[in-house]
Amino acid sequence: QVQLVESGGGLVQAGGSLRLSCAVSGRFFRINTMGWYRQTPGKQRELVASITSFGLITSADSAEGRFTISRDNVQKMVWLQMNSLKSEDTAVYYCAADFVASAWQRTETRSWGQGTQVTVSA
Repeated sequence: QVQLVESGGGLVQAGGSLRLSCAVSGRFFRINTMGWYRQTPGKQRELVASITSFGLITSADSAEGRFTISRDNVQKMVWLQMNSLKSEDTAVYYCAADFVASAWQRTETRSWGQGTQVTVSA
């Protein structure tokens, strides 16, 4: 299976920046889409940005122009650079990876990291 470990969260003032990192480990045939999601208490987890293995990026409207997702397939890492942070960006951020376990399987499985807290003070 695939394990994801996030890092880089913390407390930052509004207008500041943070860079989240996610390291992938474990046994798999291929990782397809990787993404960052966030969740606040009482709300559903929402997509922040995702990136396919070919580099196609999808971003939430709230992230456009401020957040940048990137990945390195060799290092098996994905990052989220967050600039111009706002108090409403405060959430637990989760890394996700859609992977294919073996060469003879067609279905994807999603793995999640444990989450990293991002707190933006006004």
